[in-house]
Amino acid sequence: MYDYGFPAYVSVAEKKAKAKKSLDKLKKKNPDIEPVLIEGRSLAKNWWGKAWNINLESYADYSNRIARGKSYVRSNAVLDLKILKGRVVAKAQGSRAKPYEVEINIDGLSPKKWEQVTELCNHRIDSLEQLIEGKFPRELEVLFTDKKYGIFPSPEEIRFNCSCPDWAYMCKHVAAVLYGIGARLDYTHREIRHRKLRQLTSF
Repeated sequence: MYDYGFPAYVSVAEKKAKAKKSLDKLKKKNPDIEPVLIEGRSLAKNWWGKAWNINLESYADYSNRIARGKSYVRSNAVLDLKILKGRVVAKAQGSRAKPYEVEINIDGLSPKKWEQVTELCNHRIDSLEQLIEGKFPRELEVLFTDKKYGIFPSPEEIRFNCSCPDWAYMCKHVAAVLYGIGARLDYTHREIRHRKLRQLTSF
């Protein structure tokens, strides 16, 4: 429904109810579905999740859409999100009954950049667990977050596609999934710590 040419206001409670209804349907067909469920006010609590979101919000050209995506992910609209090698596939609930299909492709780090990362981390991070916890020397944060040399993708290194009819290159569903990646990094961080993975070879 539209009011004066604009979409009618839909409360967060209504959005969550609609998303839950769609999620319940999807679970019946696919029990392995992986929704992004936001608990509390924070989208991410650990260093990696927060750093991903900060990098995302630096995409000045998409600032308006990014904000709308944050609202969508808070409504649990990302019904399924799977992170693959250099690729993310997801389903996001929109205004229509059927969820939209979202795909995000991210360029891998170049061999030269990997070499730089490995060299700078050498003997400065004791274990993979320490790296996952975000516990490393402060000066290494620049290595991970620098816009030019960091490991997080720049707008030129990331491409997206959504099945929705929105004309914008980055629609709100894509933005919601991008925030969902930050939340998933947060979740993965806690799972790895909880399972106490065996100690791996030091850097």
